Amino acid sequence: MNVNATLSPDDLARACADAMWKEDDASKGLGMQIVEIGPGRATLSMTVRPDMVNGQRIAHGGFIFTLADSSFAFACNTHNERAVAAQCHVTFIRPGKLGDVLVASAREISRSGRSGIYDVQVTAGDVVIAEFRGHSRTIGGAWLPGTTIK
Repeated sequence: MNVNATLSPDDLARACADAMWKEDDASKGLGMQIVEIGPGRATLSMTVRPDMVNGQRIAHGGFIFTLADSSFAFACNTHNERAVAAQCHVTFIRPGKLGDVLVASAREISRSGRSGIYDVQVTAGDVVIAEFRGHSRTIGGAWLPGTTIK
């Protein structure tokens, strides 16, 4: 990215996601894929593998949480301000199963000062399996220093 570039909000969101993805070994290692990115929103997917099921033979809640958390992370970093989770809460509604393609769609609810609130819905097909709410906090720094929004 060129220093002092001016991008549209959509292009800035995508460029921030690309920069973050390069460093995100955890999400890549779990087989996550970025489906969609936009200002304040992100959708990621992940297939439930055999090493992701628990003793009940359903998707381990930690992996569902991690997918939701990654989607939240990408959504709250779309504004070219580095942000991290301050707190998160998940409610499991239905189990994910081996082979399910889980889709986590995050959207910005509120962003003010250094704080943000994001809701994430995790689905398997048309079935909602979890709802997640994350609170973000900016920590200083930019993904693309010198880049502004048109």
